[in-house]
Amino acid sequence: WEKKNLKKNKFFINKIIKMSSPRELAVFMARVAEQSERYNDMVNYMKQVACMNVELTVEERNLLSVAYKNVVGTRRASWRVVHALTQNSNQNSKEQLDALVAYKNEIEKELTEVCTEITDLLDKHLIPACVSDEAHVFHLKLLGDYHRYLAEFRFQESKEEPAKNARAAYENAQKYAAKLPSTHPIRLGLALNFSVFYYEIQNDKNEAIAMATSAFDSAIEDLDTLTEESYKDSTLIMQLLKDNLSLWRNNNMGDGDNGDEDLEIQDP
Repeated sequence: WEKKNLKKNKFFINKIIKMSSPRELAVFMARVAEQSERYNDMVNYMKQVACMNVELTVEERNLLSVAYKNVVGTRRASWRVVHALTQNSNQNSKEQLDALVAYKNEIEKELTEVCTEITDLLDKHLIPACVSDEAHVFHLKLLGDYHRYLAEFRFQESKEEPAKNARAAYENAQKYAAKLPSTHPIRLGLALNFSVFYYEIQNDKNEAIAMATSAFDSAIEDLDTLTEESYKDSTLIMQLLKDNLSLWRNNNMGDGDNGDEDLEIQDP
C-alpha cells in the first residue's frame, strides 16, 4: 500500500512541476485533497475552478461532484440518524429530546449552507458556462439533486420551494438529455435521480415507476449501441434503476415501507 501511495505522490509531484495556471493548480490540489480524504478542502479548491466561468472538463466536474457529495453525504446520514432518534419521544426524557432537536437543527443549518453554496455556484457560474448538451445535463441534474437534498429535511410549506426548484432543474435537464443516447450514463443518472425525487419528495410513486421504467426499457433496446468506454457506468445505473423498480413495485403491492433507502446514482 505504501509503495502504491508513494508512486501516486511521485506522479503528483512530477506533474505539479509542469503546471503554471491557477486552474491547473486548483485541480491538482483537489486531487491531493481527495487522496487525503479532506473533502472540505477539496470543495474549496473546486470552488476556485467553478468561479472561473469556464465549462468544466469531465475530470473537473467529477472532482466537484465527489467533493460536495462527500461533504453533504455525511451530514445527510447524520440527519437521518438524529431525526430517527427524535421520533422515539417515549424513550427519551424532555431534556434529551430538546438536546436532540437542537442537534438536528444544527445539522440542518450546515446542510442548508453547503447545499445553498453549490446551487449558487451552479446558477451563477457553472450552468451559464455550459456549451455541450452533456455538460448541461450533468450540471442541471446536480442542481436538482442539491435542491432535493434541501427538501429532504424540510416539512410542509418550507419544503415547497426546494421541491419546486429541484423539479424545474430536472425538467430542464431532460430537454438536453433527450439529445443524448438513451444508454448515456448521464442521461440514465438523471432518470434515476429524477425518479427518486418523485418517489421520495413528491410521494408520486406511479410517476417514479413510469419514469424509471421508461429509461430502463429504452436503454435495454439500445444496449447494443453501448460503447466500451461507457458500458460499466451505464449498466451500473441500469441495475440501480432495476433495483428501485423492484422495491417500489413491491411497496405498491402493499408490502409497505421495508426501511430500505431508495437508491440513487453516486457520481464517479
